[in-house]
Amino acid sequence: MPTMAREIHLLAYPAGEPQPGDFTLVERPLPEPRHGELLIRNQAISVDPYMRGKMTGKRTYTAPYELNAPMEGRAVGVVEVSRDPDFTEGTVVLHDAGWRDRAVVGSGHVRAINVIDAIPVTAHLGVLGMPGRTAYVGLFEKARMRGGESVFVSGAAGAVGGLVGQLARLRGASRVIGSAGSAEKVDYLVNELGFDAAFNYKDGPVVEQLSQLAPHGIDIYFDNVGGDHLEAAMAVANPFARFALCGAISGYNATEPQPGPRNMALIVTKRLMLQGFIVTDTSDATADFYREVAPAVADGRLKFRETVVEGLENAPEAFISMLRGANTGKMVVRVGT
Repeated sequence: MPTMAREIHLLAYPAGEPQPGDFTLVERPLPEPRHGELLIRNQAISVDPYMRGKMTGKRTYTAPYELNAPMEGRAVGVVEVSRDPDFTEGTVVLHDAGWRDRAVVGSGHVRAINVIDAIPVTAHLGVLGMPGRTAYVGLFEKARMRGGESVFVSGAAGAVGGLVGQLARLRGASRVIGSAGSAEKVDYLVNELGFDAAFNYKDGPVVEQLSQLAPHGIDIYFDNVGGDHLEAAMAVANPFARFALCGAISGYNATEPQPGPRNMALIVTKRLMLQGFIVTDTSDATADFYREVAPAVADGRLKFRETVVEGLENAPEAFISMLRGANTGKMVVRVGT
């Protein structure tokens, strides 16, 4: 009997906010692994904001999802059948055949994980994975943060933002400020992650709240949100401040072009540096990232939280909820053991 796989397929490119009906759960047989291939049983899959751009039908910095085909994304799983002597059966691996419970993957597209008892394997989808490297590259390579500088992070209770703030504290930031979408997340930032201050952007104008918490301005802005947050950061920024522009989730579901900041002249008068980036643009920092971050996670100096949704069939709702800000830390879908 062939091995059966359950997969999430995209039925339609969403118009505005994705809906459950844009996705479907399909069961199909998998081919036998050939030489150099692995049959992997996924334990958990990642849903991430960048995936919304892959649902437009247009190429951005990555190819769009195909309709009526299995979607892709980061996943962590166990090798069930190996046709490569470098991978023994039972090896825990990281790969990109997510949104399904099993997959046949070429071994060249798989990386074995060093399993550490103190760290759950799902951390390789978050703090030790792409979101973690995004935080590290954006803060230290793009914004070039130095000790003694003031840092503002938008969307700070998410998978990327929470690590940005903690890394800034470890590197000697003078003040770390975060924004989030609820009082509970504000409490999480300050009392668990060690931010100096945080605010709920739903409580009032972002520029007013940020100005109160940063009376001496900000030197670094790590942007996950765009929109009014970017405008506020430009207003409060000190001369020669550096911005790492990671994402603009506030406009991902927009059906019309969104207005840009109304104070763009400040880029010139304050001599601001705004650097958009994609983490895959930079590979040189990977070794430095693991060398610095993995020990800090293992010994508790860097904290992280996961919002876990059970069941592959609930992956679309997990993705939709993540875009709405329902997660604290990394949103992960557990699909097996």
